[in-house]
Amino acid sequence: MGNQRPNPNPRGEDRYLGGELDGTTGRHPDARRGRGAVSNAAGRYEREGRLAVDDGWDNLDEPPPPLLTQMIRDSTRTIIARNQSPDIGFDRSINPYRGCEHGCSYCFARPTHAYLGMSPGLDFESKIFFKPDAAALLDKALRAPSYRCNTLALGTNTDPYQPAERHYKITRSILEVLARFQHPVSIVTKSALVVRDIDILAPMAAQSMAKVALSVTTLDHTLARKMEPRASTPLKRVDALKRLSAAGIPTAVLFAPCIPGLNDHELENVLTAAKDAGVTSAGYVMLRLPLEVKDLFREWLEAQVPERASRVMSLVRSMRGGKDYDDKWGERQRGTGPIADAVEARFRLAVKRLGLNAQRQSMDTTRFKPPPQAGDQLSLL
Repeated sequence: MGNQRPNPNPRGEDRYLGGELDGTTGRHPDARRGRGAVSNAAGRYEREGRLAVDDGWDNLDEPPPPLLTQMIRDSTRTIIARNQSPDIGFDRSINPYRGCEHGCSYCFARPTHAYLGMSPGLDFESKIFFKPDAAALLDKALRAPSYRCNTLALGTNTDPYQPAERHYKITRSILEVLARFQHPVSIVTKSALVVRDIDILAPMAAQSMAKVALSVTTLDHTLARKMEPRASTPLKRVDALKRLSAAGIPTAVLFAPCIPGLNDHELENVLTAAKDAGVTSAGYVMLRLPLEVKDLFREWLEAQVPERASRVMSLVRSMRGGKDYDDKWGERQRGTGPIADAVEARFRLAVKRLGLNAQRQSMDTTRFKPPPQAGDQLSLL
């Protein structure tokens, strides 16, 4: 993801999903139907705040229209983001989109929208930046003489298969480039749309150059619709794992996030369903609430599961040293304390019982080779 701040002007907007947004109306239940966040507070870098207030006059008017998705062109000039975090298993990634329409209430990436002058709340899931030049930028980056091949991760920040991908096919264009360069890729998504690209991923996987992980947070359809309103249903994600596995693509399931008091009791059932679908690997991540996410998640709890809200936050704080979140490396993914230790023990026992994570799925970086371009001199070898 490049460092250039996009300019959300009308000339850069794509309206295939609808028209203008009015972020200030985000608290009306009809306006935000199908969305995850409850509010749309201004980002932390803005000088002025934004607060929705019901003055009583709304009763005289028709309910506001649904909050439509606005697609904005991202004119970034770089495409590969580098990572040096010691507790993350990749050093480079691509995010075809900024913001995510899935609307997951707990998404740790929400605060990134503040860098764009927008709200990590409803703006994050309704004002989506897309990168139409991603494939061309990637082709150029991979041809640089200084480039050294290593697995490239897709879906590390926002979902590469969110609803807009059906229209733009940016993720698919990235995979086409990686296939031509024989460059390994790993994918994380909540969308069954990933099966669309089996025709690219299966040949790459046959040469140890592709693997896919799907995040399955719950098997409860009702809870999933509340937490992840525009992501694929749990059963569709499990079916996607089955289809990917049948195509010979190494698959993994991520129980992420694990939310104590809300979905943690489903850990074993999710892993079992994924094992039955053919996955060979599994992982989990404890709920993370950095920056604005802690307030957005608390709002969501009070709105969607008020009877559990106080208990969930109490359990979360018990794993974070009494705070809503602790970003300490090595602990932010798992948490600390008795609750975190119990979840880790359950995960290890389930993985052992199901025979998951028995072998490490290594990726082959030795095949990497930039394909010839028009006008290149033919090799004599």
